[in-house]
Amino acid sequence: MVSIATWNINSVRLRIDQVERFLTEQTPDVLCLQEIKVAEHLFPHDMFERLGYTHRAIHGQKGYHGVATVSRLPFRDFSRHDWQDNGEARHVGVELLGAGQGLILENVYIPAGGDIADRALNPKFGQKLDFLERMTRWAEQIERPSLIVGDFNIAPLESDVYDHKALLKVVSHTPIEVDTLNRFRDAHGWVDMGRQFIPAPERNYSWWSYRSYWRQKDQGRRLDHMWASPELAPQARGHRFVDETRRWEQPSDHVPLITEFDL
Repeated sequence: MVSIATWNINSVRLRIDQVERFLTEQTPDVLCLQEIKVAEHLFPHDMFERLGYTHRAIHGQKGYHGVATVSRLPFRDFSRHDWQDNGEARHVGVELLGAGQGLILENVYIPAGGDIADRALNPKFGQKLDFLERMTRWAEQIERPSLIVGDFNIAPLESDVYDHKALLKVVSHTPIEVDTLNRFRDAHGWVDMGRQFIPAPERNYSWWSYRSYWRQKDQGRRLDHMWASPELAPQARGHRFVDETRRWEQPSDHVPLITEFDL
């Protein structure tokens, strides 16, 4: 069994103790981090090395964005796509070796898209849609069993947000974003692990704003995802979210997801 986790950590150096606690308690074989907010040469390697995550692929930059995949299983660097088309560090892909032989693991941080859901008024929103379109063209060409994970910054289903009608005009749940994400899904026939194991309309949030008291109101959204190739999906044996991390002191606004595969 191979367990793969994904977590938007919102600064890996600021929350390195929380990452260590998560790895110690949940012991995934692989962890994909987004929004590490650090350049590669300043990444905190020591803790990962100490816990046995001796294989690491880091695509970072100073202060913003950035992704990292750390693993107890051997892998080789596979790809780094610039779907943002501006050099931002938002993707790293690896090919697992050993126990996970042959699986391509894609770790992505899709742009949030700003506050206004209008390309003409908000260039960031247009960049988000264009990012997804570039991913879609890429997905049409995939020939290997793949798992794409990360912060997609879109909650596609009505039950993926606390109030569907109230959020229809809010970036992350607008119809144009959902339609664009669905085209990406259909380009490869991706299977959504979160909804395969926790079917809609069950609550399955992964993000709560710092602006609302999350435990009282539970105003969450499912922005983080793990999607498997159609030939990989039947090998999945379980999926869960670890929302206890949101109760930790000074937490990330996202919680980790874990999927287990019988590879």
